[in-house]
Amino acid sequence: MAEYDLSKTIIPYLDRHLSFPLLAHLVETGVFPADEVQVAQYELAKGTNMFDYAASLFEQIYPNQEVPKGASQFEQKRVNAVSTHERLQQEAQAVLDVIENPDVAQALRQDKNHNLQYLKDNYNLTLDQITALYNFGKFQYSYGNYSGAADYLYHFRVLSTDPDLIISAQWGKLASDILTGKWDVALEELNSLREAIDSRTPAPFASVSSSTNNTPAVDPALSQLHSRTWLVHWSLFVYFNHPQGRALLLETFLSPTYLNTIQTSCPWILRYVAAAAIISSPTPTSKSSSAPQSSRVKNAVREVVKVIQMENYQYTDPITAFLMQLHVEFDFEAAQKELQKAEKVVSDDFFLGDFHDEFLESARCLVSEAYCRIHQRIDIGDLSDRLNLPRDEGEKWIVNLIRETRMGQDAKIDLEKNLIQISRPPQPVYQSVIEKTRGLAIRTQALGAAIARSGAAAAQAAPQSVEPVAVS
Repeated sequence: MAEYDLSKTIIPYLDRHLSFPLLAHLVETGVFPADEVQVAQYELAKGTNMFDYAASLFEQIYPNQEVPKGASQFEQKRVNAVSTHERLQQEAQAVLDVIENPDVAQALRQDKNHNLQYLKDNYNLTLDQITALYNFGKFQYSYGNYSGAADYLYHFRVLSTDPDLIISAQWGKLASDILTGKWDVALEELNSLREAIDSRTPAPFASVSSSTNNTPAVDPALSQLHSRTWLVHWSLFVYFNHPQGRALLLETFLSPTYLNTIQTSCPWILRYVAAAAIISSPTPTSKSSSAPQSSRVKNAVREVVKVIQMENYQYTDPITAFLMQLHVEFDFEAAQKELQKAEKVVSDDFFLGDFHDEFLESARCLVSEAYCRIHQRIDIGDLSDRLNLPRDEGEKWIVNLIRETRMGQDAKIDLEKNLIQISRPPQPVYQSVIEKTRGLAIRTQALGAAIARSGAAAAQAAPQSVEPVAVS
């Protein structure tokens, strides 16, 4: 199933340290040869200050060779790192000694400018000295002390007024919380970082062009798109480890802003949107214990199917193909085959592996509901085959599903003939009209927005003397 593995696609959007868990997972699953994965781990480790880890990887890859020694190799780098660590620790400790003083803690306010002036007047601390917290936190992160890095980056962010370094510290704090498995804190950091990225309204492109030098201008809208793309990939760690993560993923990724980001920059994320929608679907075992769901989560499968249908030319895999065959083509044999492949894909996927049983249970419920919706007489053995279940196990599973869900209102089981009889009351005419016109307002609004964008693009392309409009 290497053709469906997304590690090579996702890793370029991750920090080096966040990539290590994915590579370790590849070794466990055996999707790729272990020696090739170890080489990749070594190449990543060389770019960090985790020299012992890099040396151990070198010994595993080249058991008959000595670990390189020399001015440019591990020994000299270790000596330099120890010296740098001592210097940065002294600089950072001087700041910590001040801000951990109880009198200082009481005097600090939410106004950062006031705090900086207070620290400068009373303790001769400047913004450059406070930056030592950032430098030491970043250095600790580079050699794998993620807990220490999170503490120093947090203190820096509370005091600093440098917007670029604050954003950088937020990325580092999020990565540290992910790597230490503090999922509640990581979710708070993720939401905070998302708000910071979304609040940076792109300025007009012409306004960032430099008239004093030949440096190419950076499009703020494109920069914001890149930040959102990276955030989407980092958020997968949180959303597939936090207890409410799947529902939060659907709320975020199906919002217009981030859905546009996925469609534009990373359509492969649709795998995780589709998987989260399937996992979040109610099942007999989850119905009684599940928390109330928003309308977006309840209708997630329907929304996701529409997106998958639109983006099918860009990306498809067994998980998205399963939903396409089931809800668009209504080809149950093809859906059965895709579900067999999807089961393996989910097992091997770093983020989805722990949800294998939940995914399979929910997927079978979706197949059953769709099959019963378009048939009146159903052979239980045939439906069991379509669910990839043995006949005896399938019969018990289907009977339990009908008893525990709303299907029981319309379905009767004839165990002698091994049939399910579906009887539905005729749908009122007004209900049919409502169903057909439900999405009319949304489609009209989307069409109007598309026309407006086309008009704006045409206007920008034409010569004009007025100021350029901000790129959206």
